[in-house]
Amino acid sequence: MSQIKFGTDGWRAIIAKDYTVENVERVSEGTAKWMLMRGMKKAVIGYDCRFGGKMFADTVVSVLGNYGIQSIVSKGFSSTPMVSLGVVKTGSDLGIVITASHNPPSYNGFKLKSSYGGPTIPSDIEAVEAMIPQTALASFPSVDELQQQGLVEIVDLEQMYLDHVEQNFDIALIKSSGIHLAFDAMYGAGQNVIRRLFPDASMLRCEYNPSFMGQAPEPIGKNLKELSALVAGSPSINLGLANDGDADRIGLFDENGAFVDSHHILLLLLCYLYEYKKQTGKVVITFSVTDKMKKLAEYYGLECEVTKIGFKYIAEIMTQQDVLVGGEESGGLAVKGYLPERDGIWIGLMIMEFMAVTGKSISTLISEVYSKVGTFQFDRDDLHLTHEKKDYVMQKCAEGKITAIGQRKVIRTEDLDGYKFYVSEDAFIMVRASGTEPVLRVYCQAPDAAAVRTLLDEAKQTLLS
Repeated sequence: MSQIKFGTDGWRAIIAKDYTVENVERVSEGTAKWMLMRGMKKAVIGYDCRFGGKMFADTVVSVLGNYGIQSIVSKGFSSTPMVSLGVVKTGSDLGIVITASHNPPSYNGFKLKSSYGGPTIPSDIEAVEAMIPQTALASFPSVDELQQQGLVEIVDLEQMYLDHVEQNFDIALIKSSGIHLAFDAMYGAGQNVIRRLFPDASMLRCEYNPSFMGQAPEPIGKNLKELSALVAGSPSINLGLANDGDADRIGLFDENGAFVDSHHILLLLLCYLYEYKKQTGKVVITFSVTDKMKKLAEYYGLECEVTKIGFKYIAEIMTQQDVLVGGEESGGLAVKGYLPERDGIWIGLMIMEFMAVTGKSISTLISEVYSKVGTFQFDRDDLHLTHEKKDYVMQKCAEGKITAIGQRKVIRTEDLDGYKFYVSEDAFIMVRASGTEPVLRVYCQAPDAAAVRTLLDEAKQTLLS
C-alpha cells in the first residue's frame, strides 16, 4: 500500500490512483485510533463538490462508527469553514473535510480540524500519520446501521454558518450601500451562501459540477478571466469575489476588473481592523507574503511574525496568542473575532463591510494603504517540471548558487521555507517546491507589474540554466 502523508493542508491524492476507498479507510482508521487515544468521541464530517465526496465521507463515518465514535454529518456539500464552525458550535472533538481545496479536479483530499475550529497542529498530524495502518480492516458497518445505533446525526452546516454570518456582519448596511457584487464560486462549496445572502448578485459557476470543467478551482487572476471581464464590462458592478473549491480561499477584483491579490487584501484587513474597528493584536503572515505587511504593522506599532508556508502554522499561533490578522499568499486569510481558520466568504464580507462603512471603492482604499507602505505588485509563476528538474533547482538554491537574477545582484537571501532572493529592499524572487504537485512555485514582489514580469522571466532563465 502507498504511504499516506499529509502536506501543508491535509492529505491529497489523485482519485482512483492513490485516493481510493481503501486508502480513505486507512487514514480514517489512523484518525479514529488517535481520537480514542486522546479520549475524543465526536467528529463533524463534511465534503465539498468534488467527485465521490459523499461516498468518501460515508467511508469516514463507517470507520469512525466502527470504533464507537459519533459522526455529525453535513446535510449536503459544505465548505471547509462550515465544518470548522460546526466543530465549535456542536462541541465536537474533531472535524474531517473531504476536499482537495484548490487542487485540480482529479484530486481529492482529507483535512483535519481541531476543537477550536481551525487546522489541526503539525504535531498532532504527525501522530495521526504514525497510526495509519498498512491495510484497512476487511469491513465496516454501514452508515444506516450506525444511524440506528445513534452514532450518526445529520446537521445543516450551511444554515448554521449563515446564522453565524448574519450575527456578525451588518448585512443590511452592505445591501443598502450600493455595492453590486459579482460572485464566482468556481463550482465550489460556497456557491449557495452568497446566493442566499445576496440574491441580486451576478453569479458565475454557481452550479454543482464535480469536473470543475477541467479547471483547478484556485481563485487567482489567470483562472478568473470571466469574472474580471464581467466586472470590467458592467458599470454597475463594483466588486468581484471568488472562492476556491472548499471556499476557504478568496479571490477579489476591484471596480475596474483588476485582480486584488491576497497581499493587498491582508493590508486592507489590517487597515480596517486597526483604524476603523479600533482593534489591536499580533500580525502573523507566512514566508511568501509581501514585506509590506511588516511595514504596515510597524506603522501601527504592532508585532509581526513570519511563519513557514501553511495556514496550520498561523492557526497554531492564533490559538495561543492575540492575533489581529493572519494570512498566506495563496488566499487563506483569518481575522480576530472569528475562528483560527481561513474563510474566503468571511473575508469577502469583511471587505464589503469596509467599503460600506467608508463609502469608498477598493481602488481608493488600496491607494490609502499605499500612502503608508508604498506601491507594489506581486505575482507567481508555477513551473511544471519533472521531479528531477525540480530537485535540481532546489539544490542550486540550497548550495548558494543563485547570486544574481538576470543582471541584478542578490543582496540578501532568506530560507525560512523555500528561498527568498532580494535584489533590492522592495523587490525579491522567492522559490519553493509545491508539497502536493510536481510544480515549482516562483514568486515575485517589485514596485510595478512590468518589473514583476521582467524579474519572473529572468528568474526562470536563471533557475533552469
